[in-house]
Amino acid sequence: MSKHTAQSPYSHQPQNLSTKSKTLVVGLTGGIGSGKSAASAWFAKQGIDIIDADVIAHEIVAKGSSTLRKIQKKFGDWVLNGDGTMDRAAVRTHVFTHPEALIELEAITHPAIREAAKAQLVNSTSPYAVLSAPLLIEAAEAGLANLCQRILVMDATEDTQLARASERDEQSVQKIKAIMTNQLSREERNRHADNVILNESDLASLYAKLAPLHEEYLTLAQQLKYAAD
Repeated sequence: MSKHTAQSPYSHQPQNLSTKSKTLVVGLTGGIGSGKSAASAWFAKQGIDIIDADVIAHEIVAKGSSTLRKIQKKFGDWVLNGDGTMDRAAVRTHVFTHPEALIELEAITHPAIREAAKAQLVNSTSPYAVLSAPLLIEAAEAGLANLCQRILVMDATEDTQLARASERDEQSVQKIKAIMTNQLSREERNRHADNVILNESDLASLYAKLAPLHEEYLTLAQQLKYAAD
């Protein structure tokens, strides 16, 4: 997903996932190195279903998928490896040097990601569900923020982001900064949030901040369920 002008996901009511769906959806986002993965893992340990947009983005272009066939038709056979899988490196290089190609690629992948996310949310059985997406707010045209009733932003200073990301992925500082440039500023991202967690300390501190939010979301989920009955 590329960086786009953010639009508030609260300018209108979230779209119904299904006439039978009463699930509260919490959108989880944040910049690189902010602690999204740690937060997702904690919510999962509480029995909450996690819908991960990054995982979906990989699944929809699996070998033989309809989305991959659309990409092949649009760009040519060069997008495939010899075994029929997507040549991610070649596609990534191409869209990096051809901005118009990125727009064309996202026009194919974003609707597929959204539909897969909706399907997983409809099938969620936990009290509420977490929809995790790094560019939940930035990629407004993907429509993922519109599936959420609440947005939780993981926040961290730039120095912390750089330190965590470089240690985790052994990426160069330049590459990490390039990724950060493709994301909203802290101030802009936080402006769209219902809840913001400043994650500057250890995991114990993070979990202590997540626990009351979990209770809040459980209460909101119950209210949503009763309102829908």
